[in-house]
Amino acid sequence: MTKKLLYLWVCDYSKNSGEGKLARLFVKSLKTKEKITIKINKKKNLLKYKYFSPLLGILYCWKHYLLGRKIGYINYLPLWNFLLFVLLPPKTILGPITGGAKFSKYNKFNYYFRGIIFPVFYKISQLFLFFRSNEIIFSTDLLEKYLIKVILKRSKFNFVINQIDTKEKIKYKKDIDFLLYYRKHKNKKTFFPQNFIKKLSLSNYNICVVGDKLNIKNVKNLGFLQNSSIEKLQCRSKFTLASGENIYSLFTIECLSNGVKILIDKKYKDQIKFYKNKFLTVDFNKLNQL
Repeated sequence: MTKKLLYLWVCDYSKNSGEGKLARLFVKSLKTKEKITIKINKKKNLLKYKYFSPLLGILYCWKHYLLGRKIGYINYLPLWNFLLFVLLPPKTILGPITGGAKFSKYNKFNYYFRGIIFPVFYKISQLFLFFRSNEIIFSTDLLEKYLIKVILKRSKFNFVINQIDTKEKIKYKKDIDFLLYYRKHKNKKTFFPQNFIKKLSLSNYNICVVGDKLNIKNVKNLGFLQNSSIEKLQCRSKFTLASGENIYSLFTIECLSNGVKILIDKKYKDQIKFYKNKFLTVDFNKLNQL
């Protein structure tokens, strides 16, 4: 039996970025559903043009659609970007829709856009999703509260959480107390518990940070690493800290897969819905609770 061909546009297919990992997980799930051969755009250095890659993706999808081929658009797919849902060809397979992370009310500019403008964009996107797809896949359930009933009925949430690998891994010596992922992002920094980490660093804990440099004494900054290296570090780590912005981030999911316990501030306790036995709630203002 001849396998079907599916032409996918992927803005980021790297092994080390969050968007790239999400794309790879989704492609893997597509392959397991049915006998299908997937052709992915192989453009090099595409990340240099990441703000233009969605536009290129639309053109790519239309090209193959007009040739009568099955098509899909995978990542850089936030619900607020209604232009994607408007301009992509009919019957385009959509990768996990993202967005909906929490935001700080103290940053007025950020709050205005994320709290007022984005929900309007969400409604426009849903209007076109209604006519576009019978199955809508979301990376998490953070956007659930913004969805209308007819879209809710067609939606599947927590694609990322369903990818947690529960297979037993090679056991490593747990010689890292805390492994943290840090990004210099306006919204993420608001929820990142720097003061708590400063207190930890003064208490002789072995703390390693991957990603952007965290300027705190006694913290080992390892920079941006290959995913295989991060996985080994996670296997050696006892704990990580969950950010209130999104406690089920891809990094957290990977930590759960590799036997890392997740510390979370008690004010975000109500966000723990899955793998509750893997989370430990602590008052980040009271270090002695550790």
